[in-house]
Amino acid sequence: MKHVKVIIICIFVFFVILIAVQNYSAFSTSVSFKLDLLFFRYETSQMTLYVIAVITFLAGVVFTGFFSLTDRLRLKREIKRLKKEGREREKELNSFRTLPVTADGDAIDGERG
Repeated sequence: MKHVKVIIICIFVFFVILIAVQNYSAFSTSVSFKLDLLFFRYETSQMTLYVIAVITFLAGVVFTGFFSLTDRLRLKREIKRLKKEGREREKELNSFRTLPVTADGDAIDGERG
């Protein structure tokens, strides 16, 4: 399965490089962004679309990592709780294993009365 994953990643990287090479002139176009609010105006410096693509990709990675962090912490707490519960049940099971086995009507010493 690891080999299939590596092959799929290689194919994806190949297509990304192919698109970047074929569209070099479009990606090298410089643009600037403007923000014009009633009380605030801002304009970025000239940036190529390559830079914008990389920035948006990295921002997506950071946001995805941040949002998945909460799930990861929740799952770690759940794993810790389940391990503790498993240890408690194992202790309970061991205590049942050490109880003496007796049957109703039988003498403990093996004598019949």
